[in-house]
Amino acid sequence: MVMTKRGLVLGATAAMLTTVAVTGAGLHLSQSQAFFRESPKELVDEVWQIINQQYVDGTFNQVDWQAVRQEYLDRSYEDKQEAYQAINQMLDQLDDPYTRFMDPEAFKNLQIDTSGELTGVGIQIALDEETDYIRVVSPIEETPAYEAGILARDLIVAIDGKSTKGMELNDAVNLIRGKPGSNVTLTIQRREQEFDYEITRARIEVHPVKARLHETRQGGEIGYIRLNQFNSNAAQEMRTAIQEFEEKSVQGYILDLRSNPGGLLQASIQISRMWIDEGKIVSTVNRQGEVDAQRAKGNALTDQPLVVLVDGGSASASEILSGALQDQERAVIVGTQTFGKGLVQSVRGLGDGSGLAVTVAKYLTPDGRDINEEGIAPDVVSEISEAEQKALQRDRTQIGTLADPQFSEALSVLKQEIAKQNNSSQVGVSQ
Repeated sequence: MVMTKRGLVLGATAAMLTTVAVTGAGLHLSQSQAFFRESPKELVDEVWQIINQQYVDGTFNQVDWQAVRQEYLDRSYEDKQEAYQAINQMLDQLDDPYTRFMDPEAFKNLQIDTSGELTGVGIQIALDEETDYIRVVSPIEETPAYEAGILARDLIVAIDGKSTKGMELNDAVNLIRGKPGSNVTLTIQRREQEFDYEITRARIEVHPVKARLHETRQGGEIGYIRLNQFNSNAAQEMRTAIQEFEEKSVQGYILDLRSNPGGLLQASIQISRMWIDEGKIVSTVNRQGEVDAQRAKGNALTDQPLVVLVDGGSASASEILSGALQDQERAVIVGTQTFGKGLVQSVRGLGDGSGLAVTVAKYLTPDGRDINEEGIAPDVVSEISEAEQKALQRDRTQIGTLADPQFSEALSVLKQEIAKQNNSSQVGVSQ
């Protein structure tokens, strides 16, 4: 999930980590001025008004939104639970899984997604519109779900034996969450087979950046940086890694965004500026047109050749970064098609402690590409088999080594890019 400082959220999906954490730094939400007070109907109308003013599609996905207001305000509500139910019914008519109401508990969970301290199994999930089940966006490395063998794009068809078909995302989150040390069984459908995974919940500390030097057979060194998510620590850890590699005069970089489900938008922009010296990074467009464009600031940390690894679990902020690097011809993208989530949600706190996420815009790459449901296509396609992926999960020390087929491909591409740069430099000297 991607959040701006103003409360905009660009989700990899309409998902939250199936974990609980302390409040995440950098999460700023606009608090509603209309309070719940004694009338549940006030809350229903408040939600309607927010949608009416902010929703990305002025036709409300071909829904007569004025008629919806009349229908739901003509009702009587005995308590807030009836109001919550009515709000969900009202939003269902938009047929937009990313515009959703959150009761106070679910809203609290949303606010802690990017803190870096998690409790749960360590996966990000989404509603799958085609099957009506819950889909795994990505397992987080070094978490119980990852170690159990859960893969990006797995379908969760049952949680502790309860079918997830038609299940609300918040309900799935609440079923998967639980106390550290307790177990949850996820029934996974992968292709045509189903598997039961019994996973023990745990407290998880997520360090977003892992970096190491890789010495090539030719004697040179390249910097390998794996970014697991864009949380509040990601930009500073990335800056430190690049600066340390620059001091060691590496010849180039491999930036690994595989299975990175996203995070803070501001982190993706800051990290983009570390690699891109000039030009646009990302823009957001609402129903009135472009409302925001973020650009590089001429303070990139390196101009060395760069290869970026992506896969189907690379989503949201990962797609902003890889899309910017690709469009600005700053990097070669290697791997497989990314997840494809380019919608922007604005998250608001409501008067009774509940919350509302509203699709208010979409984001575009520097070349104006709308990647929603399309993703970023790699420049060099490099597949990995399920067996190879599982082998890497069993022994994570092999990720980013020559035992990692996609890393090997990225390294081959990087060597070509380094050679091109060296040849260009030599030509420049001879002239």
